[in-house]
Amino acid sequence: MHFLLLFCCSYNDKIQLVLFAKLIRVLDLAFMEINSHKPVNVVCAVIIQDDRILAVKRSLDMDLAGFWEFPGGKMEQGELPQDALIRELFEELEVKVSVGQKLSPVVFDYGDKLIRLIPFLAWVQSGVLRLIEHEKAVWLGENELFEVNWAPADVPIVKELERRWNEFFTSQKGF
Repeated sequence: MHFLLLFCCSYNDKIQLVLFAKLIRVLDLAFMEINSHKPVNVVCAVIIQDDRILAVKRSLDMDLAGFWEFPGGKMEQGELPQDALIRELFEELEVKVSVGQKLSPVVFDYGDKLIRLIPFLAWVQSGVLRLIEHEKAVWLGENELFEVNWAPADVPIVKELERRWNEFFTSQKGF
């Protein structure tokens, strides 16, 4: 295309086209910069079973491979957080859950993306846990919370669990 421009346009037209292309590039970069600071809404579940919580390890083909996290995923446009969580857990683990109390959201900047992680307490209602996207799963008790290498955005949630463990495990399932 650039080769054709050499023959089909006057010198002034070529300069205007180059300037226009540079303007488009500047606007594109500005748009990318604005969007890079808009957080992506992500939901996750602190799944409770027998006084333990579920952690899953990100597989090698995922961003943040090898880190542990609470299962969940991105919310779709117009989707309620609880509905997104139910959908994501069925897609990732093939389980149906009941969603309980919302915990403190976390905004975390990974450099290339900004996420707003919205955690909920949850309980498996049906299905057998099957890893579709993750490499491993482990159930952690109160004294085992930091035995895995958590993804940075999940660490504040783990710390909240550590602080409030007795509250979550002595209340009526966090509802």
